[in-house]
Amino acid sequence: MIRSIQQMRGTAIEATDGPIGDLHDVYFDDSDWTVRYYVVDTGKWLPGRKVLIPPHAIRQTTPDHAGLPVDLTTEQVRNSPPMDTEQPISRQAELVLYRHYGWTPYWIPLAPATPVAIAGDAAEREEEATSGYYGNPNLRSAKEVIGYHVAATDGEIGHIEDFLLDDESAKIRYAVVDTRNWLPGKTVLIAPQWIREIKWSEAKAFVNVGREAVRNSPEYNPVTPLDKEYESRLFEHYGYPIPWL
Repeated sequence: MIRSIQQMRGTAIEATDGPIGDLHDVYFDDSDWTVRYYVVDTGKWLPGRKVLIPPHAIRQTTPDHAGLPVDLTTEQVRNSPPMDTEQPISRQAELVLYRHYGWTPYWIPLAPATPVAIAGDAAEREEEATSGYYGNPNLRSAKEVIGYHVAATDGEIGHIEDFLLDDESAKIRYAVVDTRNWLPGKTVLIAPQWIREIKWSEAKAFVNVGREAVRNSPEYNPVTPLDKEYESRLFEHYGYPIPWL
């Protein structure tokens, strides 16, 4: 299912034995635009705490299900290691989190799809691999990146208004770009693979498409669900290969 991250914010997160809070943010890996964590604000249940839940802990949902169920208990979440979400998340902190839940970290090559515990020599090798590494520079907050300016090859086109997430693959499928200051009333989609560079210090993304191509691109209507026909037209319009072909 393709979901708007902006619309997902505030969604109730439900453990197997009760609610644990609301979705506050999403952290994605800017090297491949994979979502690594849902950031959950635990509200009155655990005042002042935000916890990280990786996508593989989310149980399958149906379109009519209002919340996001997770395959965790409230006690597991209560005892999870504290995370300062106002600071960059270190690889060591991620490792502690994964060990708490008994999962294989996503950065281990050929990690199995199902969560398994790290034990013995494997744990020692992983600790050695992450020792001295005090920050994961690839993790980005969707909440922070929303609002970034977007420039085509020949000038600015607007700003990022939202992200569309494929919750099956945990990948950000598109950035939703509002062109109101240039093309009033038009919203367009830009796929991450068309972004050639992001200058984080300038809060600006640069895409490999021209302004004229954006002007004539298929318009995105958030009320209409995405389908393969629309996505095919979008990729063909910009001259990029259709991923699923």
